[in-house]
Amino acid sequence: MTTVKEVCRLAGVSTATVSRALKNPELVSAKTRERVFKAVQESGYRPNMLASSVKTGKSNSLVVLVPNLSNPFFLRIIQGIEQAAHEQGYSVLLGDTQGEPAREHEIAGMVLSNRADGLIHLDHSFPFSANDAHLAERVPVVSVCERIMGDKEFPVIELDNYAATRSLAKHLVNYEHQKFGIIAGQKDSQIHLDRLAGIKDVFASEGISFDDDMIVGGAYSIEMGQQGVRDLMAKDNRPTAILCFNDDIALGAVFELKRMGIRVPQDVSVVGFDNIKVSAFIDPPLTTIDQPAHEMGRKAVEVVLQIINGVPLKRSREIFPYNMLERESSGPVNPDF
Repeated sequence: MTTVKEVCRLAGVSTATVSRALKNPELVSAKTRERVFKAVQESGYRPNMLASSVKTGKSNSLVVLVPNLSNPFFLRIIQGIEQAAHEQGYSVLLGDTQGEPAREHEIAGMVLSNRADGLIHLDHSFPFSANDAHLAERVPVVSVCERIMGDKEFPVIELDNYAATRSLAKHLVNYEHQKFGIIAGQKDSQIHLDRLAGIKDVFASEGISFDDDMIVGGAYSIEMGQQGVRDLMAKDNRPTAILCFNDDIALGAVFELKRMGIRVPQDVSVVGFDNIKVSAFIDPPLTTIDQPAHEMGRKAVEVVLQIINGVPLKRSREIFPYNMLERESSGPVNPDF
């Protein structure tokens, strides 16, 4: 069995330095940390995390709750989380909750039983059961993208959703669109409210009337995009532009429009949100909002580790910038449609 002395020999450092690099990597320089991690990999050394956790009271693990692992946007966030956690000597316990509260409560409970040191949540729901709610006060929790609902304010890593959808709406108005449809995801989240507020702001400034009848949907899925298009095109005042609240919805919308013989963007423009990889390769390529998902995941690890280590946070919200990518799915209005 490989011992820590072999790691010390390969890395050219002391036992104390190896211990710091594995347990408190932020206390070691990046160059030294890289040498130690490389030596650990080469030697096949496996530290006794059980013994370590008994001594320190830490598991060196983080729980990540994701509502839907099939969503490629979440996978980009998780990649950032995994990378940053590994660099800091932490493992990641991933829970795909599928939006089921019971499953969510079960996995979140791992933090309460000290099987994990902190929790990163990728949804807006409160992750703990009603019986455990009072214990959440002492749990290091950070949310990414969504703000967790409830009385307690948890730190959040998010995009400027208001400004992002405002730019999409302005983009379509500049192409002289006046008739709009919106296919939304979960309507009870802060993301929905922020994105809708950005659209309403543009409409108000441009003299375009807003009607709740414009909004359909209710889930972030390709199937919802298809159903949303069927619902919108059945209305008397069919839209010439559709704002989709994520790229999966937009993929379904484009597919369904083409199936119905409606051209994109010659008849109807479609825009998405997230810039998942496939959005650049569909026909036509999708106009969308690029979110720095990988960087947001990394930031979530940084923040949750600060909480775990008792370091005061400078701010409870980290707002990341967006980038609007104009591609071929949006274009000038067709007055004859």
